[in-house]
Amino acid sequence: MSSQVVSPNTEAAILARIILADEQTEERQLTPDAARYLLSMRLPSGDEDRVNELSAKARVGSLTEADSQELDSYLHIGSLLAVIQSKARRLLQHDPSSQQ
Repeated sequence: MSSQVVSPNTEAAILARIILADEQTEERQLTPDAARYLLSMRLPSGDEDRVNELSAKARVGSLTEADSQELDSYLHIGSLLAVIQSKARRLLQHDPSSQQ
């Protein structure tokens, strides 16, 4: 994964704030149904193929600047999804009303 620090105003960071809201003020609670939906989210296969292609180019040192930026975008979104899904898993593990 990229070792770059994600700016607080990248598209991924802004989207994370929208989805997760502010946990301290509990402006919006993540519901069990929403948590299950978030856990079902995956990168479409065409995008997975593109990430694999860009990663292969990175391994051999043939990424262009545009390729590098594109790969960083995928990595930032992957990190965002991982954080959101982690929060969703925690909710489902700790919320007795979320058990099916």
